[in-house]
Amino acid sequence: MGNCQNQKTYSIYNILAFLAPACIGTFVFVIVPIVLSFGISFLSWDFLSLPKFAGINNYLEIFTKPEYIKIFYNTLVYSFSVTLFGVTLPLIIAYMIFLQFKFSEEFKLILFLPYIIPMVVVGSVWCWIFDPSSGLVNNLLHLECKWLYDENLAMGILIFVSVWKLLGYNVILYLTGFAGINKSFIEAAKVDGAGEWYILYKIILPNIMPIIVFVASVTLISSFQVFDLIYIMTQGGPEHATDVLVYSVYREGFEYFEAGKSSALGYILFFMLIIVNLIAFAFQRICKKA
Repeated sequence: MGNCQNQKTYSIYNILAFLAPACIGTFVFVIVPIVLSFGISFLSWDFLSLPKFAGINNYLEIFTKPEYIKIFYNTLVYSFSVTLFGVTLPLIIAYMIFLQFKFSEEFKLILFLPYIIPMVVVGSVWCWIFDPSSGLVNNLLHLECKWLYDENLAMGILIFVSVWKLLGYNVILYLTGFAGINKSFIEAAKVDGAGEWYILYKIILPNIMPIIVFVASVTLISSFQVFDLIYIMTQGGPEHATDVLVYSVYREGFEYFEAGKSSALGYILFFMLIIVNLIAFAFQRICKKA
């Protein structure tokens, strides 16, 4: 009995020893910064002088100043546009591959390549492609368009690049859903005279609806957190036309040295992501019940 108890005690100590580094790291580098940043969001602090209590002034300024209202608008436009095109276009392409179009295997490889390329490389290459003076697009089409320096075009280009990069990954996710469909149902529907559209809406889409909701949820959440593409391609310009929440957190904290506003923006983004996650979770539950 004594040996068994010693072995159990020894195994518990081993488990705690293995868990300790991860728990300590999570506490020091995740939990403590979260708590401290919440407190900093109520301060006026430039990292150099002593912090001053500002109350809710940081939050009031964020929700009333036109510059920040535009940032919220840009974030929503970017996120929902990337989600819309990042969900529908891969679905169409995956369905075409599911119908076994010629060269479909090679097409899958070509589509997936952009996803594994680092975002720094992607942003740099597309910056050169849309460069007004020496860019590939202007030289090939003999245009004099400003592209990323145009307030009306910059956001559209960022949305295009984002959708292009994640296209292949979402196609693969959809193909896994298509692979789980029982083809005997499709064959039986064709025998009964059902057309392609009927099969798509009555058989295929209901079967892959959980995959569609998952892809939409992941795409929406990740698009709310975009930073590297904005930082590389536009730095929030021109005239804040592509400025989004995460980039504003960085800019306020590390360029303007406004720690309070930076923390407040971070917490606003945090609560927005909670709402998005709750909505996504609700849709997933509805799909499971259906």
